[in-house]
Amino acid sequence: MSKPLKVLFIADIVGDPGLKLLETILPGIIDKYQADFVVANAENSHEGRGINKNIVKTLYQLGVHVITGGNHSFDKWKIFSYMKEDNNLLRPLNYPRGNPGYGYCVRHVPGTDHKIGVLNLQGRTFMPSIDDPFSTADWALENIKKETNLIIVDFHAEATAEKIALASELDNQVSLFIGTHTHVPTNDARILPGGTGYITDAGMTGPFNSVIGMDTRTSVLRFTRGTPQKYKIGDGDNRMCAVFAELDPASAKCIHIEPVLYPSFQFSNK
Repeated sequence: MSKPLKVLFIADIVGDPGLKLLETILPGIIDKYQADFVVANAENSHEGRGINKNIVKTLYQLGVHVITGGNHSFDKWKIFSYMKEDNNLLRPLNYPRGNPGYGYCVRHVPGTDHKIGVLNLQGRTFMPSIDDPFSTADWALENIKKETNLIIVDFHAEATAEKIALASELDNQVSLFIGTHTHVPTNDARILPGGTGYITDAGMTGPFNSVIGMDTRTSVLRFTRGTPQKYKIGDGDNRMCAVFAELDPASAKCIHIEPVLYPSFQFSNK
């Protein structure tokens, strides 16, 4: 078997807390896992909603190769012009035609002869009614496979069933399928029957002293009063959620997948 390609996927980065944590630990994490290729979801990196050019540049400097997005990718309009220039900054491909940005890319893996494709999609269940991610995936994979069979999918979706359904449809067609959006890491990382590495949700990178990244009190008011509240990012207990995987370049199958949480949770006060 060929030397495995080691991939690190950083879960949804939430605001300055998530960014500052990555500035401190990401280079060391990359070194620890000897990651050949790093992908990060950063749709919540600017003030909890959206992204800007400075954040993009910072993530590249930290060792990230491709940045993915989701339903907040378009929240900050100033990024629109840059989204047209940088094909390593992705947003979900199945947004209607005419929106700025790229939904997939193919990149050389530094230091190797291999290429990896990264495809960003968004679900529709309990989410905005955009184009069908299933048929969009079929179209994108046909194009990506002209260059490589090593493919990573970031599926940004609310419904677990929709994530599992699309992953099942793409099993044996993609190397790694990572769910994002809910900000809660799931305990179901596994290799599907066709060889696709899968996890329902990678979690988030940011303040866990929060409600999925949002200030706890502000979030409670949203639920109890039923009215919009000014978005405020939570504070404290910063953690990085990620997924580490090893891919076989010859077969394009996943041979190892594991969730990463740093620092890990404490399960007992004994």
